[in-house]
Amino acid sequence: MSRDSRLSDVLHILLHMAYERAPVTSEAMARSLNTNSVVVRRIMAGLRDRGYVRSEKGHGGGWVLSRDLSEITLLDIYLALGSPALVSFGRRSEAPDCLVEQAVNSNLDKTLQEAQLLMMTRFGEITLAKLHADVQAGIADRRHLAKLEAAHGSTS
Repeated sequence: MSRDSRLSDVLHILLHMAYERAPVTSEAMARSLNTNSVVVRRIMAGLRDRGYVRSEKGHGGGWVLSRDLSEITLLDIYLALGSPALVSFGRRSEAPDCLVEQAVNSNLDKTLQEAQLLMMTRFGEITLAKLHADVQAGIADRRHLAKLEAAHGSTS
């Protein structure tokens, strides 16, 4: 079963855009995601419609962030993508006659609803600024490690 990676892909793209001084083309994004630029434009259009990005036309054009990273949550992006399924579990049938299947469906439904509520709550708490800070911390850690290795004469 294939996984829907659009949320991860879009977050990846948006964070890279935060580091760019110039607009990023759909083609460049597509290359980084190993997909077609039409797919990227379709996804970015949904983000544009919500006001998270804007497109600049002409030579040197492309996509740019139109809001501060602290104003955009994972929930915002998830909703802009059309709220794709978070879990791939499903019912064997919608209206079973079997009491066993009814019990299974009831408990699965309740658990999946609770899980979705928890995920939506957490998505609403995480901003792109938080993800950006995590990237910055990772960069700082790598620099620190590189300095330590250089100071100790390590070679890799």
